[in-house]
Amino acid sequence: MGKKLNNSGLVALGVVAGVAVSLQFSAMAQRAEPALPLEELRQLADVYGLIKSDYVEQVEDRKLLTEAISGMVASLDPHSAYLDKKAYAELREGSQGKFVGLGIEIAQGDDGYIKIVAPIEDSPAYRAGIKAGDLITRLDATPLKGLSLDESVKKMRGEPHSKVTLTVLRKDEPQPLTFSLVREEIHQKSVKGKIVEPGYGWLRVAQFQEPTVDDLAAKITELYRQDPNLKGLVLDLRNDPGGVLQGAIGVAAAFLPKDTPVVSTNGQLPDSKQIYYARAEYYSLRSDTDGLARLPEAVKRVPLAVLVNTGSASASEIVAGALQDYKRATIIGSQTFGKGSVQTIRQLTADTALKLTTARYYTPHGRSIQAKGIVPDLAVDEYADGDGLNALRMREADLEKHLANDREEEAGKGKRDELEEQMRILALEKKRQPLEYGTVDDFQLRQALNHLKGLPVQTAKPESKLVQAAAAARHK
Repeated sequence: MGKKLNNSGLVALGVVAGVAVSLQFSAMAQRAEPALPLEELRQLADVYGLIKSDYVEQVEDRKLLTEAISGMVASLDPHSAYLDKKAYAELREGSQGKFVGLGIEIAQGDDGYIKIVAPIEDSPAYRAGIKAGDLITRLDATPLKGLSLDESVKKMRGEPHSKVTLTVLRKDEPQPLTFSLVREEIHQKSVKGKIVEPGYGWLRVAQFQEPTVDDLAAKITELYRQDPNLKGLVLDLRNDPGGVLQGAIGVAAAFLPKDTPVVSTNGQLPDSKQIYYARAEYYSLRSDTDGLARLPEAVKRVPLAVLVNTGSASASEIVAGALQDYKRATIIGSQTFGKGSVQTIRQLTADTALKLTTARYYTPHGRSIQAKGIVPDLAVDEYADGDGLNALRMREADLEKHLANDREEEAGKGKRDELEEQMRILALEKKRQPLEYGTVDDFQLRQALNHLKGLPVQTAKPESKLVQAAAAARHK
């Protein structure tokens, strides 16, 4: 147990819909081949032949075979998948914290347009003068109104040095503005932080990536340089869909004693039966460095609150679960997504791979995260008058073919009950805009600070508590 992670070890990469995956990059293992079901393979060959000979038009062999592989893998669970050249490149790109694009953080904006949350510093968008709050209406000749965030992101990314024109609406500007940009490689910081008021800091991990541990250490050091006598920290994991497992172990290790067990995994393969500890060999991607070595000692003792919501998944749940098990932090917000399975990446060709579920995650005290998630110590809504957009999000238990929780019997299939559906309708009627975390309007952050100060916390409204309790009860 406790085998050291190497540079190609377990990682977890979040995807747009709030569903996160946990991945292990490795070559195809050499093992005994299972006996092949010959009769079923003959049927597959027969179907293939009939399509080639009888279908209304010619179909390429590559397309037929690729779709057959994709369908076979996708039938297993929501997170297993065949990765074609583009999907495999995007996965590797995302885990490294860099991509080719324009350098903007976006959200769904007013009237179906795409809203700029913030331009990334020193990116093409930043240098061109694009500002937070701008609404993107067109990308070249393509209107963006009504497109999903995922579709919009795909259109904004592209090849290095390719050109694109954005049309934006800006408050107080009478006419739309146009910006001609050239795509380039963007290096994204996964950790933000600031002193939100005297004595109290806020750290946000947006996604766990390869540089996350170093970024977190730098930000913590900066906060303690600004205020050496911090009275409390808020670690914000809301809407963090996952990321590199080493990053999750390192973030937990920053606040836990050295050598503390952080997370374990279990599956059929011997390599999937592991315990991962809070020490450098498990979170450092470079064997000669320890990104946490120079952290101020006070960070191990400072009062800590962790903010989570339904969009907190996978690696986020590993951190929250470990800190909760050891009572190192108070978990505040709503029940997390419940993505507690590990996916292994098996490279098939130079450009393609198979993403296959191979294990489950467990907290240090043996709780299974899968299809349940982390239930907060203090249930707090997104807003003072209710749970807003959080009520609209799906959980792992809502996904078809989700992996079962092997340590707690599931009482239902995770479908929304009547009360949840009523809250969903109320959230839609309120037409909430995405919340900008870390601002004076961030209600959950204010409640976390109240908790750290020993002041009263406005917990979730009774109906929200009932929804969270019902969701938890379904998997007991």
